[in-house]
Amino acid sequence: MLVMLPILTAPLAGDAQPRPPAAPSPAAPPALPPHAWLFGVWTGGIFPPGDVDGPTCAGSPTVIFTRDVVMRSSPLDVAYRQRLIETVAQQPDGLDFRFAPAAPTIGAFGAQAPGRDSTFGCANANALRVERRGEDEIIFPNCSEFPSPLKRCQ
Repeated sequence: MLVMLPILTAPLAGDAQPRPPAAPSPAAPPALPPHAWLFGVWTGGIFPPGDVDGPTCAGSPTVIFTRDVVMRSSPLDVAYRQRLIETVAQQPDGLDFRFAPAAPTIGAFGAQAPGRDSTFGCANANALRVERRGEDEIIFPNCSEFPSPLKRCQ
């Protein structure tokens, strides 16, 4: 066995030249989507925004923005309605979202067409325009379900 040890550790014929160490590739930071400034929880919209500080606001937000989904509360149900984001277009004063068509809801009586509470009450059920009013205030113009401004929960 001692005779085999030098054979196993000897370099292979094609591997006789030393290789230079691999240069570390600079890690590019992941590109942020245009709606990254919206990420988080927002209150108001349905009613004028209340207290934006503390656990009360974060515990029951009206709208939640993430990278792939926008969720909204419904006055008639505990569950949040989710809309999958297809595209986001940046505008001078805000953003235009286009959503995947709303899926039917499964209830006690089987599948039902998407209800009004899964949309935002805008002219196009699969679109949402968000206008920035200030650092932590937005509106959904021309959306009947959200007549009031929304404020970011702190």
